[in-house]
Amino acid sequence: MAEVKVLEDVNTAVGVSYLVKVDGESLGNFSSCEGLGVEVVLESREEGGFNTGVWQLPTRLKYPNVKLSRPLGEGTGDVARWLAKVSQGLVATTATITAQSTSGQEIVTWNLQGVVPVRWTGPSLTSENAKVATETLELAHHGFHDGAGW
Repeated sequence: MAEVKVLEDVNTAVGVSYLVKVDGESLGNFSSCEGLGVEVVLESREEGGFNTGVWQLPTRLKYPNVKLSRPLGEGTGDVARWLAKVSQGLVATTATITAQSTSGQEIVTWNLQGVVPVRWTGPSLTSENAKVATETLELAHHGFHDGAGW
């Protein structure tokens, strides 16, 4: 699932960025990553004669969409090129999300399988607000893999 490396000389809680690659092709670094996780869906079953509880049976796994955000920059073009390529024929693919320290040292990598883009949202371009122009990329996936392929 995830490879964890302990870094002695880096404070891993501060200044983390997320390098995203799809089929080995870099989409650049993102400043935030939300939605990495898994939920076990349970089915409740009552059994006659078992009056002290209800059985909770695991049925399947659900993976939330991953939302990656960052200020517009060099990587924005990489995302646009990847989305243009995907629009020619939507095929589930693999992706990696690597948390990196400010010095670029790898902290942890998540390998995702069955990745498809759900949505890309660009900035609201108005001169009324002095906000940083950001983009958000949302990806759906079918779970984690060990990095050796499907």
